[in-house]
Amino acid sequence: MAKEVAGIIKLQIKGGAANPSPPVGPALGSKGLNIMEFCKQFNARTQDKSGKVLPVIITYYGDKSFDFVIKTPPVAIQLKEAAKASKGSAEPNRKKVASVTKEQVMAIAQDKMPDLNCFTIESAASMVAGTARSMGITVKD
Repeated sequence: MAKEVAGIIKLQIKGGAANPSPPVGPALGSKGLNIMEFCKQFNARTQDKSGKVLPVIITYYGDKSFDFVIKTPPVAIQLKEAAKASKGSAEPNRKKVASVTKEQVMAIAQDKMPDLNCFTIESAASMVAGTARSMGITVKD
């Protein structure tokens, strides 16, 4: 018989670096979940992606058990890595901070495709280019 879902928690944690300090500890502890068990499982699954920020969706059940799904890194973080920029522009319409090529945008779109709500790689690339534009990063042809 299926377990009753008590709720969902969404967090962004660096791969291989989950520990009981905030934001993990308070988010899980307030729901009565085993914090150390989550940290061990998360760190084991994300050893190969250490240092990258990874969104995780934790589904917890009435009996205090949980499951979690690890998503791909956010597009903004991937764009900053590709452009070698420390941060986005405060005024993206006036000040451009970096540039990326069309190939880099396509690679990010291909990587992020399972998490986006689009059906073609072209529409995914368009979404990535829009994020780049809002960060003050230009896309070169």
